[in-house]
Amino acid sequence: MVVKIVMGLVLILAAERCIELSIAYRNRRYLMSLGAREFGARHYPLFFVLHGGWLIGWPAEALIRGAAVSDWWPAWAVLLITAQSLRYWCILSLGKCWNTRVLVLPGSPKIYAGPYRYLSHPNYGAVIVELAVVPLLFQAWITAIVASAANFLLLWKLRLPAERQALELLKD
Repeated sequence: MVVKIVMGLVLILAAERCIELSIAYRNRRYLMSLGAREFGARHYPLFFVLHGGWLIGWPAEALIRGAAVSDWWPAWAVLLITAQSLRYWCILSLGKCWNTRVLVLPGSPKIYAGPYRYLSHPNYGAVIVELAVVPLLFQAWITAIVASAANFLLLWKLRLPAERQALELLKD
């Protein structure tokens, strides 16, 4: 039964990523047609490696460990649902400006809608929680640690500096 849950969740999360990439592709074309600039394009493929490795890593680790659900699953599930809700709130709040890439229209106003009224990078918070919590649901703690550490390094060293540079082109 747990194996079916693991595989089902992998399929759901993979489908979610595909839908997000489709939205991002459509929004990127739209923004670029208006003169948007992209920042951090060189590091973008590293996030594919991270998320792809994560999507393979946690189910593999869970199955190797015997596909057991964590005793803490109710807490992990609440955190995951909260993170996913935050992610969708981010996507809806930014509308056609939401993207998996760092894109800005120079001179346009900074968006302070939805969770962006309270936090600078709420979507990253959702991803941070997801990368840790999903593996922990199935006791795949090695994947949780490795993916979280890799994500932290990518965000801290590459993505956030690119975002800060991009946001300087926006009106406050």
